[in-house]
Amino acid sequence: MRNKFDEQLAKLNSMLIDMGAMVEKAILLTIHALVQQDEAMARQAIAHEIEIDQMEKQIESICLRLLLQQQPVASDLRIISAALKMITDMERIGDQAADISEITLTLLGETFIKKLEHIPQMAEATAKMVTASIDAYVKMDIELAQQVIAYDDVVDDLFQTVKDDLIELIRKNKDAGGQAISLIMIAKYFERIGDHATNIAEWVLFSITGRHANE
Repeated sequence: MRNKFDEQLAKLNSMLIDMGAMVEKAILLTIHALVQQDEAMARQAIAHEIEIDQMEKQIESICLRLLLQQQPVASDLRIISAALKMITDMERIGDQAADISEITLTLLGETFIKKLEHIPQMAEATAKMVTASIDAYVKMDIELAQQVIAYDDVVDDLFQTVKDDLIELIRKNKDAGGQAISLIMIAKYFERIGDHATNIAEWVLFSITGRHANE
């Protein structure tokens, strides 16, 4: 019985890695679509949300089967419950990546009011945070999970920089206001993606220690 349970846990880990890779791809598609003003890529990122939603349902089904059909001990329950929380955050990241791409579609053909420097940095940072948090879960690596949580400060600082720069641009040129607001919204979505990646890492700590990072 335990061998079967361990096989299902291994399958769960594998699917979480696959979902994490999907989410990372969605983030990178989204930022490339924005920077390159690529309509096809933006629409691909939006469509990618459907795959992420489907993966969430598949993983949820495995978790529920493990809970109902097996006899998990306390540590197993933590692993499974953490996985259920993690996929919710990953699904929301997929939603927000799609939201960014929706805004990108409204900016097609416009000349950017400033060079996109910090927003791509935010995207790269959040993609790495997602990948590292899933890696920490699979490896049961407390230190890596803590690094992800700490790195959220970098994303927050980048968001503040983007917001301050764009607000200053609006002050100097009111005609830039419409695009500036769109870019601030995009940066805010990336900041939220960083928050979700942090949530994932916090649930990783819970799965290992039995204590949530906020406790």
